[in-house]
Amino acid sequence: MERRIAALQAQAEELNRTVTADRATVEARVADLARLQQEVARLNALREQAERAAQAAAQAQAAAQAQLAGEAQRREGAEGQAAEQQRLSEAARAQVALLTRQLEELRGQINRLANALDASESRDRENEAQVVNLRAQLNAALASRVEELQRYRSEFFGRLREVLGDRPEVRIVGDRFIFQSEVLFPPASSELSPTGQDQIRRLARVLLDITARIPSDIPWLLRVDGHADRNPIRSNRYATNWELSAARAIAVANLLMEAGLPANRVAAAAFGEHQPIDPGDTPEALARNRRIELRLTDR
Repeated sequence: MERRIAALQAQAEELNRTVTADRATVEARVADLARLQQEVARLNALREQAERAAQAAAQAQAAAQAQLAGEAQRREGAEGQAAEQQRLSEAARAQVALLTRQLEELRGQINRLANALDASESRDRENEAQVVNLRAQLNAALASRVEELQRYRSEFFGRLREVLGDRPEVRIVGDRFIFQSEVLFPPASSELSPTGQDQIRRLARVLLDITARIPSDIPWLLRVDGHADRNPIRSNRYATNWELSAARAIAVANLLMEAGLPANRVAAAAFGEHQPIDPGDTPEALARNRRIELRLTDR
């Protein structure tokens, strides 16, 4: 399952990169389209100017021809002027024809860009749909893995109840298995008592039996959390409650590994007095806050 999730994640990332590249292509084509449209506007203006020049030349040619018919004495000069006006008229018509061809070519480019833009947007939508689908598959796979680990966690807690019995100083709260510190350690000490060692070894046997059946692709972890009460510690070895809670968590983790749990499946954490479960100041409340918590989690 881990390989499948990694493959889905890689596929989703590749599709995201493709979507980003397609969007950049679309933006470039939109910019080209805007530039071509500006060029079309410019050529249209030039064509209109050329058409006006052609009309003016034609009018001048007609006037010159009329002048030739009415004024014989100026025939030679008028004929030369008419010839020049005709040449200008033909040049203007040629320019209009050239601009018309250029406009047609630009319109063809615009159509091709518009088609390419539509195709890019279509691919973008398809890639986004694939990304959404891959995310859904990935979420489903992750949910399935969490659900499977939850089944083993429930079995773990159930077996511990059977092995350790119903005792007020050893209890299950939510996803945590809680030992009061006095069950495992002497006051202000991180050396496990004989009773504490027996309790942890019994717990390790249950965990080894259960984890042997957990599929290898489920990345489970047993976290050992050390907690203390708010009273200042009186110890030559530990300066703070945080140091004592860390040493106790490490002692439990070490014994679990000695009992056979893989080192890469065990972690120790310390919280000192900073996460109490009972805000009171009574001896009972302080005792509840001095504890070791075990959590079977997904890494």
